[in-house]
Amino acid sequence: MANLFGGLSDKLNHIFSKLTKHGKLTGLEVKQAMREVRIAHLEADVNILVAKDFINKVSEKAVGEQVLKSLSPTQQVIKIVSDELTELMGSTNSKLNVSSNPPTVIMMCGLQGAGKTTLSGKLALYLKKNGKKPLLVACDVYRPAAINQLKVVGQNAQVEVYSEGQGDPIKISKNAVEYAKKYGFDTVIIDTAGRLHIDEELMEELIKINKTVSPTEILLTIDSMLGQDAVNVAKSFDEKLAVTGVVLTKLDGDTRGGACLSVKAVTGKPIKFASVGEKLGDLEPFYPDRMAKRILGMGDVMSLIEKAQEAVTEEEVKKMEKRFKENVFTLDDYLAQFDMIKKMGGASEILGMLPGMGMAKLKGVNPNDIDESKLERTKAIILSMTKREKRDPSILNYSRKQRIAKGSGTSVQEINQLLKQYEQIKMLMKQFKNGKRRLPFM
Repeated sequence: MANLFGGLSDKLNHIFSKLTKHGKLTGLEVKQAMREVRIAHLEADVNILVAKDFINKVSEKAVGEQVLKSLSPTQQVIKIVSDELTELMGSTNSKLNVSSNPPTVIMMCGLQGAGKTTLSGKLALYLKKNGKKPLLVACDVYRPAAINQLKVVGQNAQVEVYSEGQGDPIKISKNAVEYAKKYGFDTVIIDTAGRLHIDEELMEELIKINKTVSPTEILLTIDSMLGQDAVNVAKSFDEKLAVTGVVLTKLDGDTRGGACLSVKAVTGKPIKFASVGEKLGDLEPFYPDRMAKRILGMGDVMSLIEKAQEAVTEEEVKKMEKRFKENVFTLDDYLAQFDMIKKMGGASEILGMLPGMGMAKLKGVNPNDIDESKLERTKAIILSMTKREKRDPSILNYSRKQRIAKGSGTSVQEINQLLKQYEQIKMLMKQFKNGKRRLPFM
């Protein structure tokens, strides 16, 4: 999610960097900054009433005597903005409701093109990883190839898909729930039909499915690129169906953020998940506090830790700890680090979650500018070496480097750069081992 709210994040960090230069703040300086923050929100396509209410709340707290006379008033103002952003998006993580009488039925709805079918598969995979046995149900019987699309998604997620072809969606949903009870599925995810726009026919069908299967959750899929238009969509669906939560798609794109910052405030419905990439595994529970920190460039350490725990097995951690203690670090180990980074979403994704990246971007360090292809070239260089060369790079003479360069499609200069970086990491590990430096988590 490195691109998330790029424009809004940059503008907010620019505003706060100007405040930092002042040291002590006056009420006038805070009010001027708040005007700029309001403009930044409106440019991000945040609902105008939401933006106005947000600024009023922040301003009221930010111009208080306790803030202006504190040792670090700018940090106090940033904390107030962070807290209010968190409140705006829902305060806390809203978990999926689970039926006391299985199966839990989740009805997915939304406009066509919002990514609902793919999202159904992502949700199924997420639940499967968390110990559930989900069943996907194909009730989008109108859109060409929708059923086949869900079957492909289900196959990739290794989740069964219940389908009766292009029949009656109300009967299909009812039969699917009975099928789930019979064969022990604890969760049913119904992929309903969407339309290019909201119409009576669409809503009537969704209302009938709702009455027939009494879903535990009615999740509305919203395209983040819609901005504040997404709020109108959410209100229309909620009036007819009483949706229980929202799932945002396409948050990995260069979205302006209007939907994310507006939908909870206007509809009162919590954002439960965010789709952050094209892969089936790119679905995250939505944490308002973490999202607020990302927007303000304050990092998201908890999500980073969770990604690391998911990407790296306990066995791999123990192996690295052992090699670390033995002061053994070969180019194979170096290569393993690249694979771990890739599993976690790539270098730019990781950097975007580190604290301080907001201010770093103002100084010209932008995680979005990282050339991931360079990491692939480094990987190609190591894979082109023999086992002996990877264990002992000191034997790499010019002729060996020429051979490796030719085999990896790189240059001798790139190989030399890699070896230099490798030696620097080895030196750093030695310093840790000798107690001259400490790892941040030790």
